[in-house]
Amino acid sequence: MGEPGEYGKCGRHGQHDQHGRHSLYGDNRTATEVERVVAELVRDTGAHIGALYLLVPEEQVLRMAVVTGVSRHVAGPWTRVALAAPVPVAEVAREGRPVWVASHAELAQRFPRTALALPYHVAMSVVPLTSGTTCWGAVLQLWPGTHAPELSRREARAIDAARRRIGRLLRRAADDGHPMRPTELRTVSPPPTRHEQPGAELTERFPEGTCALDLEGRITFLNGKAAELLGRGHHDLLGARPWEALPWLNDPVYENSYLAALFSRLPTPFVALRPPDHWLAFTLYPDSTGISVRITPTEAPGHDREPFLTPPVAAQARPGALFHLLHLSTALTEAVGVKDVAEAVTHQIMPVISVQGLAVLTADEGRLQVVASRGVPQGAAGPVDGLPLTAEGASLRAIATGAPAFYANNEELRRTYPCIDLYRRMAAFAYLPLFASGRTIGCCVLGYDQPHPFSPQERAGLTSLGGVMAQALERARLFDTENQVARGLQAALLPHDLPRIPGLEVAARYLPATRGMDIGGDFYDLIRLDDTSAAAVIGDVQGHNVNAAALMGQVRTAVHTHASAGAPPDEVLARTNRLLIDLSSSLFTSCLYAHLDLRHHRARIAAAGHLPPVLRHPDGRTEILDVPNGLLLGIEPEAEYRTAEVPLPAGAVLALYTDGLVETPGTDLDTAIAELAARLAEADPEPLDALAKTLVRCAGRIRQSARGGDDIALLLMKVAQLAR
Repeated sequence: MGEPGEYGKCGRHGQHDQHGRHSLYGDNRTATEVERVVAELVRDTGAHIGALYLLVPEEQVLRMAVVTGVSRHVAGPWTRVALAAPVPVAEVAREGRPVWVASHAELAQRFPRTALALPYHVAMSVVPLTSGTTCWGAVLQLWPGTHAPELSRREARAIDAARRRIGRLLRRAADDGHPMRPTELRTVSPPPTRHEQPGAELTERFPEGTCALDLEGRITFLNGKAAELLGRGHHDLLGARPWEALPWLNDPVYENSYLAALFSRLPTPFVALRPPDHWLAFTLYPDSTGISVRITPTEAPGHDREPFLTPPVAAQARPGALFHLLHLSTALTEAVGVKDVAEAVTHQIMPVISVQGLAVLTADEGRLQVVASRGVPQGAAGPVDGLPLTAEGASLRAIATGAPAFYANNEELRRTYPCIDLYRRMAAFAYLPLFASGRTIGCCVLGYDQPHPFSPQERAGLTSLGGVMAQALERARLFDTENQVARGLQAALLPHDLPRIPGLEVAARYLPATRGMDIGGDFYDLIRLDDTSAAAVIGDVQGHNVNAAALMGQVRTAVHTHASAGAPPDEVLARTNRLLIDLSSSLFTSCLYAHLDLRHHRARIAAAGHLPPVLRHPDGRTEILDVPNGLLLGIEPEAEYRTAEVPLPAGAVLALYTDGLVETPGTDLDTAIAELAARLAEADPEPLDALAKTLVRCAGRIRQSARGGDDIALLLMKVAQLAR
C-alpha cells in the first residue's frame, strides 16, 4: 500500500470510524471553501460542468466529492472511479499529469471506455490536485464540443490557480487533523443567471408548446399548448420528470436526449410518438440552470429517421445504469487471459460496485477452483479451493441451479450452513452464476461488511455483469489454452540450446509480441561447421499464424542442411528459395546467412530481403554493414544472391536481428537501425548475455509505448582470439 502521503504520487490521508466507514466530511469550513473554488473555476473558464474527485487509497477508488452544473441524480453513475481504470480521472491521479481532450472523437480514440460511458459532444479537462509531492485527487471540467482545440491562456491560468488553491486547502485540513473526505456528494448551485424566466402571458401567445426542466430533469414550467400537445394537465406534469409522467416517453433514448443536452450544452432534437398517432418534435435548449424545451407537432418520420424514433417500450433501465454496466463490461471485454480477467474484476470492477469481498470460482473436473479473490476474510477462500462440486454451500448451489441468489443479511446462510465460517464473518452476500457456452462454468461471490438490501435494479445489473464476466472468463480460458499450445509449438521450432564453438561467444533472445494462436515466424540458428567455422542464420516468415511457424521450421531445416553440406552463403539462400517455390507457399521469408571463419577472422554474408547486420568494432565504434540484398525467399525461382566478405577482428560483436527490434510506427527504418547501432556502441559488451538483454528490453519499452510491434529475434556473436 505504501507510506502515508504516497501512492506513486498520490496521497493517502484520511479518517475512519470504528467500522472502517468514512467519518464526517472533515472540516466543514474547508469543504465550503473548496466548493467555492470549484464554482468560481467553472465560472471563470466558461465550463458548464465541474467535478472534484478525492482519492480514497484504502479502497483504490476516486470518489466525486463536489459537482456543479448537474444534479446528484445525474452525476450518480460517475461518482466512483476505480484507480486502476483506463479513464482520464484515474490516469491523472495515477500519473500526476493533466489531460485535455478536445472532442468526443479524441475521447473515443484515447479513452474508449469513457467515450462509451459518456457518449456526448463535449471537451474535457482533468488536472491533478497536488500539494508538494502529494496528489489528493483531480478536478474535471466539461465544455461543449464546440470549444477551441486547445485551452486558452486565460483558461489554463484559471485552472492552474484553482488546482493549486484546492491543493493547499486540502493540505491545511489534513495537517490540522480534519482531512476532507468524500462521504456524501455535495452539489454547488450554478451562478445566478442574468435573465428572467418568461412569464405565462408571453408563452401562452406562442403557437407551440414550451416547458422548462431543472437540472434534475423535473418540469418547472409549461404553457397551455405544451400541456395540450403532451395530453396531460398542468397538475400532472409540474414537478415530474417527463419520462416518468408520460408512459410513451419512458424509454432510455428520450432521457438520454435530456442527458446529451445537459452534458454537451448544445441544442438537442428528437421525435417521439404520442399514442395513437400524434408525432411530436422536441428541441432542448440547455444552460447552467436547466433546459428549455420547444414542442411542435410533426409528421411521421420516414425510413431515413434514426431507429430510436420508433415507439418506445416501457419500464426499461435508465441511461445512467446502462452506461454504468457498459463501463464495467468494457473492463472485462479488454481482458485477454484469465489473469487479466481476475485483475479487471478485483481492481477495476470491485471498487466501483462498492463490495468489500469478492471471489471468482470456476467448476473444473468436478471441483471448485478459486480464480480470483480479494477482500475475503483471511483463510475463508482456502478451504473452497479444490472443494468437490458435491459438497454443500451457497456457491455450489448457484452453480448447480444456475440461479443467482441475494442475501441482504447472513442469518439464512448461518442457519443453513452453520459449519461455513465465511457466513459468520461477512454480513450480506450475492451469488452470481457464471453461465457461458450453454453451461454454468462457475460462480462470482460478492460479500458485504454491512447488511445490504438489493434493489430489483441492482439485482438485474449484477446478474448482467455476471453474464459478461462469464463470457470474458470463457474467452480468457480459451485464450490461455491456445496460447500455451502456440507457444509450445513455437518453442519446439526454435533451438533449445546453441552449440558451443571455440573462439565464439553467443547470446540470443526471442520476444513474442502476438497473442493466442497468432504466433510469429521469426527464427535464428547457429550451426557448427567444423572446429574453426560456424554459420549463423536469422529470418522472418511473413504472417503470424501456425502456417508461418510451420514454414519457419522448414526454412530453418533447409538452411541447416545446405550449410552442413558446405554450400557457400549465396548458394544456401538460392537452394532454400527453390525449396519454398516447390512448396507453393503463399508466404515470403526474409533471411540473412553468415559464414564465420574464426581462424582468419572474417565473415561471408548473404541476405534475402533482410535488415543489415550491425558490427561493433573492438574500439566500441559501430558499423551498419553494407550487404548486397536479394529478393525475399519464395518469390522468384531463379533469384540470385551475392556474398559480401567483412573482417571480424577479435573482440568484435556481430548483431543479427529481425525488424521487431527496430521498427516502430512513424519512425524511418534507416533512422531506427542507426539508433540500434548507437545503443550497441554505448552499451557495455561484457557480458554478452547482458548486452542482449539490454537491447531487447529497450526495444520492448519502445514497442509498449507505441502499443504494438512485431516479434523480436536477436543473435549476438563476439569473436575471441583462437589459440594457435
